[in-house]
Amino acid sequence: MSEQDSEPLNPTGELEPAQAEPDRTQRQRQRASALAQSLRQELQKALIGQNAVIDDVLTALLAGGHVLIEGVPGLGKTLLVRALARCFGGDFARIQFTPDLMPSDVTGHAVYDPQNEQFKLRKGPIFTHLLLADEINRAPAKTQAALLEAMQERQVTLEGRALPIAQPFMVLATQNPIEQEGTYPLPEAELDRFMLNLHIDYPQPQEELEMVRQVSRSTRADMLDVQPLRVIMQPREVQALQRIASELPIDEQVLEYAVRLARATRNWPGLTLGAGPRASIALVRGGRARALLRGGEFVLPDDIRHCALAVLRHRVRLAPELDMEGLSVDQVLRQLFDQVPAPRL
Repeated sequence: MSEQDSEPLNPTGELEPAQAEPDRTQRQRQRASALAQSLRQELQKALIGQNAVIDDVLTALLAGGHVLIEGVPGLGKTLLVRALARCFGGDFARIQFTPDLMPSDVTGHAVYDPQNEQFKLRKGPIFTHLLLADEINRAPAKTQAALLEAMQERQVTLEGRALPIAQPFMVLATQNPIEQEGTYPLPEAELDRFMLNLHIDYPQPQEELEMVRQVSRSTRADMLDVQPLRVIMQPREVQALQRIASELPIDEQVLEYAVRLARATRNWPGLTLGAGPRASIALVRGGRARALLRGGEFVLPDDIRHCALAVLRHRVRLAPELDMEGLSVDQVLRQLFDQVPAPRL
């Protein structure tokens, strides 16, 4: 902390403990919010027309969660992760999931060293800060399950040893929903470990025009170059932002609102599977991260509502009759949100 950011002194030169701590906390939140907004602005240079998706990814980063990104090919799913890795000074690894990918290709394995006549552990690409699991649903369930321990416990067990993963650790997985041939559905246990499920849609006409204008100037074929993006933060700063976000005040009424949203999915007409308690936790964590991202002093009901669709859509299952009628999970959830009253603060 610099000298100008040190705690204020009273005229006698002694600390004023009653006032110093709240002022210091407020300054920390302001600096954290400014840093997060700088990261948002840098990502917007690479991913044009997807501001809502950028905010959602930053929400997961600040909340310490993982993200599953869905969308048709060519909308910038991989570009978003590459841009985030560029702006984030930590380690980055990419795994291209294929039908023949083995769990050891993800976690690592023991290799025999004939010179020393002993086995050595060779860590896999999962030992990183930011992991891109590209087209995750192209690998069978056994390989997908290799991510479960790392996503939940931030460690990987190899040859009976629990090896910790460096913090912060974030998995961003992509899948193309229209390519059904040769894909494997993600099991509910794995889906539940993703904090957010994001859908990338087509950009607006003006945004697509600007995208074409920028990409056509690039020397890298049909993709934007992320090299000009600045490194905004380091891993220790990300951890500091996550800690500040987790300590953001939340009113008891807003906390209850998050729980009521998750519980309402369990007996809502048209849903055969409701969200579990992990969804309630994700709503609160996401709400705190949203509040920090917008520069708020505390969590509002709107912060919970803005991340509720991404938190819940992959944790519920639509009734077959509604699916036959052409209704989507998002439509049913929006009806649910309208019926669950938000507190007035």
